[in-house]
Amino acid sequence: MNWIYPITIVLYSLSLLGYFIDFLQNNRKANRMAFWLLSIVWVLQTVFFIVRASELDRLPLLTPFEGLFFYAWLVVTLSLAINWFLRVDFLVLFTNVIGFSMMAFSLFTPDGDIPESLSALLASELLVIHISFIMLSYAAFTLSFACQMMYVIQHQMLKRKLWGKRLLRFGALAKLDSLSFGAITVAWPFLLIGLILGFIWAHSQLTFVPILDTKVISSLVVLGIYAFYIYQRVVKLARDIIWPCLELQAFLSY
Repeated sequence: MNWIYPITIVLYSLSLLGYFIDFLQNNRKANRMAFWLLSIVWVLQTVFFIVRASELDRLPLLTPFEGLFFYAWLVVTLSLAINWFLRVDFLVLFTNVIGFSMMAFSLFTPDGDIPESLSALLASELLVIHISFIMLSYAAFTLSFACQMMYVIQHQMLKRKLWGKRLLRFGALAKLDSLSFGAITVAWPFLLIGLILGFIWAHSQLTFVPILDTKVISSLVVLGIYAFYIYQRVVKLARDIIWPCLELQAFLSY
């Protein structure tokens, strides 16, 4: 089944090319072709994931190669769901630029067998759940980042008065901002729970928690930044909408 992965990469790149042509030329035919190519990519990724899990007799999430592949699979799954249910044009392109980059990068990451002495230690259910939650948070953060990129580009187009069909297909700024914030509110608890599960696993299996590890420090920093961002958004929502409504209700009742 080694042939599946390179074919998936090729089809993924062709799908991305189709979305890019649609972005430049407003070509709906290229958009539809890109969507179906992306659907085939998802099928091949799923088959590869299932076959690899069957061969290894575990969920393939533990090596760097497997982690990047699972992340790319999540991004493609999320993209297809967005394209099918939300109909936000160009969001699939911006999201999959990152997804394709990670999948292509996975070709150069180590994929050696896990030593037998570490196999039982690493293949515990708690570690698998920890990695799954972290990857789910990364996929949601990717969606938020793509929305913000589209928001900035559209804002610049509006300032320069670059009217046209392309501008309309970006969607409303408020919708992009809302979708971005919604993705963050999903990603943040996944990241928090994933980190907690990772700490529990490390304490139970390694007898210590690697607080000073670079990945742990960077994850905690990201968690803190987005926590502050969510707090600011909630406070702003309360100040601009909730409190005026409560004051109006109190005034009317008085």
